[in-house]
Amino acid sequence: MSDHITLVGNITGELDQRATRGGETIAAFRLAVGERKLDRERGEWVDGHTNFYNVSVFGDLGAHALTSLRKGQRVILTGRLRVREWENETKRGVSADIVVDAIGHDLRWGTSQFTRTPRPQAAVEPSAHTPTGATDADGWAVPGAEVESTPSDAGESRQPALVSAEGGAGPF
Repeated sequence: MSDHITLVGNITGELDQRATRGGETIAAFRLAVGERKLDRERGEWVDGHTNFYNVSVFGDLGAHALTSLRKGQRVILTGRLRVREWENETKRGVSADIVVDAIGHDLRWGTSQFTRTPRPQAAVEPSAHTPTGATDADGWAVPGAEVESTPSDAGESRQPALVSAEGGAGPF
């Protein structure tokens, strides 16, 4: 079991590129998450307590983070919280670490430009049991596109049909 957490905060330094023993990319950085309160007596916002988290982003997501994120930027992330105790010669303490599942810029404070990374094209031939449909350039089915009929081994045309549990044709 793990604790899932969503944080909104500022990156406190440049991202550090690391790698696992297997060569997988890791982006590592610290995130400051502070609270702001409205001081009604003075009529202004004041800073409250700030928590700091060690953040690790693995794999392709980590590589994308290294390319996209910079010191001082505000991000939203979700991931798994790991609390660990540490000790050295002079101190001991507790650290809050986050292993990120998803991350992006907080668009309340600025704009961002998304660039999709191309997927490697795999040569996959459809089986006789897989209906073919209209697809886009990435191979995903296009919503609302008509499904093409495919000839069966007996030379006849197969049309997909929806059949109810009672045996009648129809979606419900």
